[in-house]
Amino acid sequence: MSISQSATPRLIKAELKLSVRDKVGPIWGVVCPLVVLIILGSVPALREPVEPGSPLAVFDVYVPVLVLFNLAIMALTALPNTLAGYRENGVLRRMRTTPVGPVRLLAAQLVANLCIALAAMVLFLAVAWAGFGVRLPQHAAGFAVSWVLAALALMSMGLLVTALIPGRGAASAAGTVLFFPLMFFAGLWVPIAQMPPLLQDISRFTPLGAGMRAFQDAYLGHFPSAAPLLTLAAYAVGCALVAVRGFRWE
Repeated sequence: MSISQSATPRLIKAELKLSVRDKVGPIWGVVCPLVVLIILGSVPALREPVEPGSPLAVFDVYVPVLVLFNLAIMALTALPNTLAGYRENGVLRRMRTTPVGPVRLLAAQLVANLCIALAAMVLFLAVAWAGFGVRLPQHAAGFAVSWVLAALALMSMGLLVTALIPGRGAASAAGTVLFFPLMFFAGLWVPIAQMPPLLQDISRFTPLGAGMRAFQDAYLGHFPSAAPLLTLAAYAVGCALVAVRGFRWE
């Protein structure tokens, strides 16, 4: 095994420790959605069925939305903040002179954020199930595929933000600006089913709207339909390609 290859696991471990120490991802991506989950689950009105005879309560609908909330925070806030900071501080430039190289540093940062997001997703589902009786996704494989594609799509968007906007403050601001409309189309404030038809159509072509539809299929026991999965895959591939072509190390 080469020096750079053997260094990769250690680099991932180091980036994971730094991500936790930085607190942006853990606090905003894990603690904040978890607190919102507990607060919403404690509201009696949200424990009522979505509609008469429905097995789903209003709160049940918000659990997958909060899973997407976690992914969006990690991808659009924590990731651009860290990578743009590395660029400003010359970390990426210095890494180019080492056997590890900046590409492995980027990969390690992506893996670290995905690990935190995965742990958060498991925690959310466990608290929702054990604390509030929310059903787990009935199609586990479909939910796993949807989560992975949603994570890749959003992380690619985070890389794109970092590639196009070099400054740390500007990249964080751009990610935050993107976050709110994306979460709107995921149904955070108004459930997708209650949106006007035009907004529902727009939601289908956003990464979080597509992710929410895929999650809903998995919760109902079906493997997600092709349309939302293809939408997520298109965002993942398209944003990643543009980000790689436009990424500046200095």
